Amino acid sequence: MKQCVKAKLVLEDGTSFKGISFGARGENSGEVVFNTAMSGYQEILTDPSYKGQIVTMTYPLIGNYGVNAEDVESNRVFLEGFVVREASRIASNWRSQKSLREYFQENNIMGIEGVDTRALTKHVREKGAMKAVISTEDLNDESLREKAINSAGLIGRDLVKEVTSEHVYDWNDTGKYTVVVIDCGVKLNILRELVKHNCLVKVVPAGTSAETIMDMAPHGVLVSNGPGDPEGVPYLMNTVKTLMKQVPIFGICLGHQILALATGNSTYKLKFGHHGVNHPVKDLRTGKVYITVQNHGFCVKTDLLNREEIEVTHINLNDNTVEGIKYKKFPVFSVQFHPEASSGPHEAVYLFKEFIDLIKGNL
Repeated sequence: MKQCVKAKLVLEDGTSFKGISFGARGENSGEVVFNTAMSGYQEILTDPSYKGQIVTMTYPLIGNYGVNAEDVESNRVFLEGFVVREASRIASNWRSQKSLREYFQENNIMGIEGVDTRALTKHVREKGAMKAVISTEDLNDESLREKAINSAGLIGRDLVKEVTSEHVYDWNDTGKYTVVVIDCGVKLNILRELVKHNCLVKVVPAGTSAETIMDMAPHGVLVSNGPGDPEGVPYLMNTVKTLMKQVPIFGICLGHQILALATGNSTYKLKFGHHGVNHPVKDLRTGKVYITVQNHGFCVKTDLLNREEIEVTHINLNDNTVEGIKYKKFPVFSVQFHPEASSGPHEAVYLFKEFIDLIKGNL
């Protein structure tokens, strides 16, 4: 029988959680958040938007259907650590190619199980998301707390540069509408949805200039999801500010926040963020309510929005935060949630059609 390796998670306020390692040994720091999804752990692990974060799963049993090569959302795992109540020792699914434990060990991911995830989630809800350290090497609470306090947080930090693609590349070969995707940490299902809507998709690094993008003669531009604080990427704000005067734009998640900042609006950090697959969002234009996938720790400020220049199209029914914006002077709109929804409900996929309709109207 394999020897159990002790592990600890210690938050910057000194709260400590003991557990057992089921992945790589070592030590990592990040902001602790919780995700309420019951499944989709592989998509969560490979979502670049989780860079800089330690993710706690509220559902108690994770890993029971294993891991496969098809359900990844990027080329690697970006989060800093993974916290579960129980990591399943059995992977039972016809699509499974390996167990979650094997996946963690092969990809050098830090995972800790045996944690009271209900208590951890309750603590984060009450006190807010905070920095933490996960370790198998140092098990001293005071030492780990000090490391957590001194670790890099998310505010003002440019995490996009750590997840964006290094080069321009074509995702597919054919399509009626050329769409340039600014990769801030794009999920692959966004690219797949664009292809389904007859788009020729070109992906560019987040630092690509507006001039270079326009030289590609795009019919539209999509500003993707990504990690961290939108105010940490001012170069992208400037690019988007130039582009929105020239071409239709669709912003998703971080892209939504970047567009808001580029037009003089503000963002702020949520207490514990929105992370899960069950967030109700109302489309104010139709009155319909959609269950959405969300993963963000920052949000567009509601009270400072210039209503003469923008229209709020969607709101979150849990806390009334802004979930969608349409710009009156430009062919531009954005949403805070994930309409590509992988994994999760597919109710909001209609927004990709709205993007194509916007492109058609601008031809």
